[in-house]
Amino acid sequence: MRTFLLSVSAIALVACGAPASSEATPAAPEAAAAETTAGPAEAPAPELGPAGTYELDPSHASLTWKISHFGLSNYTARFTGISGTLDFDPEDLSASQLDITVDPTSVETDYPFDFKAGHPDSPFDTFDQEISESETYFNSTAFPAITFKSTDVTATGANTGTVTGDLTFRGVTKPVTLDVTYNGTASFPWAPDSPRLGFSATGTIKRSDFGLDFMVPSLSDEVDLLIETEFAKAADASESE
Repeated sequence: MRTFLLSVSAIALVACGAPASSEATPAAPEAAAAETTAGPAEAPAPELGPAGTYELDPSHASLTWKISHFGLSNYTARFTGISGTLDFDPEDLSASQLDITVDPTSVETDYPFDFKAGHPDSPFDTFDQEISESETYFNSTAFPAITFKSTDVTATGANTGTVTGDLTFRGVTKPVTLDVTYNGTASFPWAPDSPRLGFSATGTIKRSDFGLDFMVPSLSDEVDLLIETEFAKAADASESE
């Protein structure tokens, strides 16, 4: 009788929908697995800032360059004297224009030793001075400015693009293309009427193209450029009157 009652109970449980065994599990875990394999949503591209003429903020701009040193390390230095303007057209980026000037005497190498002690015959007091003024290097006495003037601006993505321009260095002008990322726009509380645009850029040049071939290839011919900039919107002429 007991066996008969157990059998009837088992049939009743099955009829009520109870699982026959732990192996017969719903497909919910598969749905969960499908959810976890989905990639994260892409962040929206930053909104383009307003059109107008912008001036580079030298306190939030940097131009770093590096070359390979005998294949052992990348020798890195920077320029601190940078100025320029950006005529920005968010509706037609190809109509935007960039004009930048770099002071070659503003080079900073962070040379850690007493330069004159190690180079008593050098006419220069510091390594930075030798790099900027020597005819072997930047020859800033003859060529007091490095300039870049854009000739083409092309969008490659929602916040990326290329800027091609004429780079004039040591009296030689060559086309150079930079890969640019637009980081966004912001207005600071202390200057609400002067929106800012931020960009990062990278590029590579061959220094021998500009007549600077000292110690190639021990010091690499290719020079990598790393650029960070902020531009503040200039006041309109009508606003300044």
